[in-house]
Amino acid sequence: LSAEHKAKRARGDASQRGYVAQHLLFDQIPLLRRDICVPDYCYLSSRDEHESKEATSWDSSQTGAPSHASPGPRGTRNSDSSGGIRINAWFGPAGTVSPLHHDRYHNLLAQVVGTKYVRLYSEDQTPALYPREDALHKISSQIDDLHNVNHDRFPLFAGAPYFDVELKAGEVLYIPPHMWHYVQSCSVSFSVSFWWC
Repeated sequence: LSAEHKAKRARGDASQRGYVAQHLLFDQIPLLRRDICVPDYCYLSSRDEHESKEATSWDSSQTGAPSHASPGPRGTRNSDSSGGIRINAWFGPAGTVSPLHHDRYHNLLAQVVGTKYVRLYSEDQTPALYPREDALHKISSQIDDLHNVNHDRFPLFAGAPYFDVELKAGEVLYIPPHMWHYVQSCSVSFSVSFWWC
């Protein structure tokens, strides 16, 4: 390795940081799937009218996002054999980030190794979180770095109430549909998420 690369690695340079996010690991290595138990909670929810219009099924050609046009969850990759549960792996070093966004489906985030910092904002704070305007990314915030916000450009953000969570190995966090969340690894981290409509 070059001296420059070693120096970046020692500093933990973000441009050199790898992150396996929302990955279909259990499709690639089916033996690992046997080690994952789908929590019973995933089968207990009932959809309200708002959710059933927006999150009716999975489309595996997209990045795990629900779709109205797909034939249903049973045939999609990485779904539970009983249907409807999407299982993803998240693996990376300290400092990896999932930027502020919300999802249209239920999410159980299970921390297997390491610790993650999660910041949660309720759906009613959406105007203060400045969603992107293009249709494809409207579930993501325009605010890329929560720790270095341009308050002139995003004046409502500072007043938005939130909850901080430190998710440790062996813990599970339920994130309801449309709850905004930002996730950052505090250490080497491996997580499994369970998404369902």
